[in-house]
Amino acid sequence: MPTNETLEERAKKIASGGAEKYHTKNAEKGKMFVRERLQLLFDDNIDIEDAFFANCQDDSLPADGVVTGIGRINGEKVCVMANDSTVKAGSWGARTVEKIIRIQETALKLNVPMLYLVDSAGARITDQVEMFPNRRGAGRIFHNQIKLSGRVPQVCLLFGPSAAGGAYIPAFCDIVVMVDGNASMYLGSPRMAEKVIGEKVTLEEMGGANMHCSVSGCGDVLAKDESDAIAFARKYLSYFPQSYRELPKKADSREPAPFEKSVEELIPKNQNAPFDMYQLIDRLIDDHSFCEIKKKFAPELITGLSRIEGRPVGIIANQPRAKGGVLFPDSADKAAKFIQLCDAFNIPLLFLADIPGFMIGTKVERAGIIRHGAKMLSAMSEATVPKISVVVRKAYGAGLYAMAGPAFEPDACLALPTAQIAVMGPEAAVNAVYANKIAALPEEERPAFIKEKHEEYKENIDIYRLASEMVIDDIVQPNKLREELSTRYDAYETKDVLFTERKHGVYPV
Repeated sequence: MPTNETLEERAKKIASGGAEKYHTKNAEKGKMFVRERLQLLFDDNIDIEDAFFANCQDDSLPADGVVTGIGRINGEKVCVMANDSTVKAGSWGARTVEKIIRIQETALKLNVPMLYLVDSAGARITDQVEMFPNRRGAGRIFHNQIKLSGRVPQVCLLFGPSAAGGAYIPAFCDIVVMVDGNASMYLGSPRMAEKVIGEKVTLEEMGGANMHCSVSGCGDVLAKDESDAIAFARKYLSYFPQSYRELPKKADSREPAPFEKSVEELIPKNQNAPFDMYQLIDRLIDDHSFCEIKKKFAPELITGLSRIEGRPVGIIANQPRAKGGVLFPDSADKAAKFIQLCDAFNIPLLFLADIPGFMIGTKVERAGIIRHGAKMLSAMSEATVPKISVVVRKAYGAGLYAMAGPAFEPDACLALPTAQIAVMGPEAAVNAVYANKIAALPEEERPAFIKEKHEEYKENIDIYRLASEMVIDDIVQPNKLREELSTRYDAYETKDVLFTERKHGVYPV
């Protein structure tokens, strides 16, 4: 460090990050400089930057490769850590780790969201004794994330690699936004995999953004570029309070976009006909308010944040156009995480059920579908925010339970006039009960017999009978469903319950 530098000169050098060649290399990949990212993320750049002069006596390590501080998003205060990949590829040294730990502790004290802008090659091996094993070493970062979980929102924007142990930063966040083509996370690199286990694999196959957002489920949102990722983060945070102690803020209400078909015209009366649940969601929520999470992962279930009359609402909806809306291990996990997220931050839940049940067969049983389904039921049952379940067309078997059926204390279980609730659908039920008799009948008599039994079964599960037995709380005209939901969420706003007294459950993880 030159002794004749002024404070301004030194500060300017630190703020410019690493050598120019690294800036050029990043720009060629479509990557912004860390301070450009922060300027785009915050309403008006960073307000307070901590430990700006960390490692300032080493010209090759400006700010020790990470920016930490406080700024505002949508007018609300947040804490941030952001790797500078122009400084030794954003790797972690002892001071890097200490800076991250300190800003996490600040978020904990202030009860404000914590954002992680990750672009790091992992630990500096040369610093491992100072930054890896000790009480305020890298492990403390993850310990702090677990402390912060459910207390304040934690958001990870993944712009580049998140390697080895550093991959647990995204793993412990509420949501992970990955930039297509640049973002990756992995415990072992392709080179390591080839050397240790003899597997030849590309970086995208091993831990790329598209793979994690569609196959592993470790990524939640696939952003086309960095600006898209940052815009998503700003929108996402608009649905959340600063911490679990507050309620999310309402926005101005907007009517749904105009559509040619009404809700009633949209929904087929045939329970098995193709139906796009996204179209129903668009007719129920405020225009352009849907913020989908895990769109590419387990598409048979839709999860996303929305607004109804300006109020944030988390939606869990079966998608009949993807695998018939049947629940699989991945979709059950997807639901469990999303339900916990909304419940942690006081966001009401809406379940839109059009579900034949859970998938059956050797493959899913070996994958532990019972255990994964139990995770979903646990999360749904424990959620104490206002919960409304709507049976859109059908809720069969354990699918009724998973989608907040009557036994799980929803604040209301509603149904549309053509909905069906049953252990199984008419076709499966008739086959289960009458298979031998059908086989014994002459072939020409079978269709009439099957049709007769189908009709008898449908009468037995008639939605008006279920309403008469108070299985459901109301039958709602399809075109009045949005109004009904809004009225009920207003009424349930003061809900205050304790699920049960205990330390914690023993979860089917």
